[in-house]
Amino acid sequence: MNTWRNQSVLSSAEWTPELLRPLLDLALVYKKAIAHKEDVRIEKQVSCLTLFYEPSTRTRLSFESAAHRLGMQVLSVANAGHDSSAFKGETLEDTGKILSAYADLIIMRHPEVGSVKRLSENSSVPVINAGDGAGEHPTQALLDLFTIEEVFGNLRGLHVGLCGDLKYGRTVHSLLRLLLQFGCKVTAIAPPELAFPNFETQGSLQEVLPSLDVLYMTRVQKERFQDLELYERVKANYSLSYSDLSRAKKTLKILHPLPRVNELDGAIDGDFRAHYFQQAANGVPVRMAILSQILL
Repeated sequence: MNTWRNQSVLSSAEWTPELLRPLLDLALVYKKAIAHKEDVRIEKQVSCLTLFYEPSTRTRLSFESAAHRLGMQVLSVANAGHDSSAFKGETLEDTGKILSAYADLIIMRHPEVGSVKRLSENSSVPVINAGDGAGEHPTQALLDLFTIEEVFGNLRGLHVGLCGDLKYGRTVHSLLRLLLQFGCKVTAIAPPELAFPNFETQGSLQEVLPSLDVLYMTRVQKERFQDLELYERVKANYSLSYSDLSRAKKTLKILHPLPRVNELDGAIDGDFRAHYFQQAANGVPVRMAILSQILL
């Protein structure tokens, strides 16, 4: 039974390994199909609409690429704050009622926590949360999980470090609970001002780096700060340089949801432990799996 059919994707809170296994397996099938340039277009006529109130490169385009590869029609609003009726004051509730008449699924990003849920409650079609402010980013967490499992073959017992902006970073909010569900050991590495609210935090990346199997770096998000003085104080505190890798395992994999600013040295890109560009590419097959399971 496909438990994803016609369901919205708003949070990773209710996900279990058993629920995610079909998606992860299907994503691997799609990744192999992409590599071999196989035709995986579906016969069913369906459409999806990407509604983005915040800038996005990887998330929006990987969703649209996934939909096109599956043969779906795509409608796109890339600057919804100005290029939609929101600019005229239309509420999210009314937007949900209207847009659900135009597509079979809505993929939405918005700067306010809880905004996607509000729209989904007024939509007659499924809605996917592509990031709601500092809230969650569940499909990013799923592709992160897929990437780690693809590299190591298993997740249980891996030591994963989540480093940087853990307070405002929506990707890690969704990812943390999944890593714990799949049996990973997680170390949170952040300054007190950017720590998870209810999770023990380690202050030093250098101390924990030698023991990590996966290091998940995040940028300090200036757009989330109301206090710019605080942003200036913490923005460069947690960064990874190429020389730091001399203290890391040879089997370490470095991930980052991107974009990066100064927290990840560009010299690391050529190192075999850098895996963030492969991670970004995995957004397409993972989101193909999500779209096909919801709409077919």
